[in-house]
Amino acid sequence: MSSKIEIVDLFAGPGGLGEGFSAAGGETTTPMSIRLSVEKDDFAIQTLRLRAFLRSFEGGFPAAYYETLNHSRSLPDWALSYPANWKVAVEEAQQLELGTAGVFEHIAPILDSARERCGGRTVLIGGPPCQAYSLAGRSRNAGKKDYVAESDGRHFLYREYVAILDRLKPAAFVMENVKGMLSSHVHGGPIFERVFEDLRSAGDGYVLIPLTAEGDLLVDRKAKEFVVRAEEHGVPQARHRVFIVGLRSDVAKERKLTGPLLVKSEPSQSNSVIAVIGGMPKLRSGLSKNDATTNWQEAVTDWAAKLAADSTLPRSVIPALRHISKLNVLGSRPRISADVAMPISSKVLADWLEDPRLKVSVQHETRGHIKGDLGRYLYAAAFAHTYGYSPKLNEFPAILQPNHANRESGAFADRFRVQLADSPSTTVTSHISKDGHYFIHPDPEQCRSLTVREAARLQTFPDNYYFCGPRTEQYKQVGNAVPCFLAKQIAHIVHDLIT
Repeated sequence: MSSKIEIVDLFAGPGGLGEGFSAAGGETTTPMSIRLSVEKDDFAIQTLRLRAFLRSFEGGFPAAYYETLNHSRSLPDWALSYPANWKVAVEEAQQLELGTAGVFEHIAPILDSARERCGGRTVLIGGPPCQAYSLAGRSRNAGKKDYVAESDGRHFLYREYVAILDRLKPAAFVMENVKGMLSSHVHGGPIFERVFEDLRSAGDGYVLIPLTAEGDLLVDRKAKEFVVRAEEHGVPQARHRVFIVGLRSDVAKERKLTGPLLVKSEPSQSNSVIAVIGGMPKLRSGLSKNDATTNWQEAVTDWAAKLAADSTLPRSVIPALRHISKLNVLGSRPRISADVAMPISSKVLADWLEDPRLKVSVQHETRGHIKGDLGRYLYAAAFAHTYGYSPKLNEFPAILQPNHANRESGAFADRFRVQLADSPSTTVTSHISKDGHYFIHPDPEQCRSLTVREAARLQTFPDNYYFCGPRTEQYKQVGNAVPCFLAKQIAHIVHDLIT
């Protein structure tokens, strides 16, 4: 029997949950490592496989990886330079679509061998796709003609998770999903109750445990008690998600559990936006047309002067705009990489995020914006800097109002949202891949949306975590992930529950 705990990661995305479990597995008394990760997306699987490859080196990531990043080169074909390590990565991170023909039959032998090798001490992690449960997804679906929730297979992909739970019979599992799962209904009933019952009765039976509830944890709990607020646990982001931890019945019988298992961090400014991305190299935004430093400078300073002269603006915001109108800096807009970031003010997060072998900030490049949006970003950031909150659309001056027929409906009040410097960010979602309007940088001088690396830091991905694919796909991967730093804390809890 193996002395290790093996992990199976389903619907793995770019690997945020797996990264936390892998990192914790190197610190626990009983080592934990990922045996299998399953993901269907063409770009997320590349990211996932690259990370599996890097973790396969016992002495740390290979020097060639840092050479590649530090010199802004394209990733080489690792299968040629490190064939044995790449083979391990391909066996671990497999591109499969759960729920399609033949996939379960393909992975069943892998599950069986892991269960036997570890004597039942395995862990299943993952989160079925959430689009059908999320409030935004349900709103979009409601607007689709002939949409029938009962026919949307995404409501029932969790059953693939349950089927693998049945087969693997792990000592524990962790299922993550959006908070909207608690209020989603199918066939006239709440989907959450169905999910709960299916998880409880899988395999040899499981006790479902909330991570942050107090008191006896081995009794039935209300659905809302399974919500974890990431900002309460050192993550610089207000991300509220459902985490269901299941403990196999025979394991649960041996324990008396009282909570909370996941303890809140002490309130501080160390997990604010500015604490985590404030030291990143300053970058100007780009222009979607005729991008050049002089054109950008002219566009931004013109907007600043025009707004500062607008008599309808709140007087308190004028000084910040006048400062920008005299600005003559930020001429750099790297397209490949920038200088390495300055230290993070939180030592705990710094130890987790930073890598001294990196000499550049990877994937820290800005997007191009239209001139009108430069004015909106500038005003919104200056307003938030002055008043401590992001302005609603009706608080923008007339010259910045977008030319949308339904702009006065109230449905787009938060169309432009600044991430406040002294607070955790709002939830980083895959929508950041579309336009960045909800993720405006708090520094008015930079006049832009967040970069992939800044979003990744808010999701607590280590700085050496490389996202494959075009930039839009990189943003999407970051937004769909579980914060790694939170996953690491949960992994330590799961380890202690089963050892």
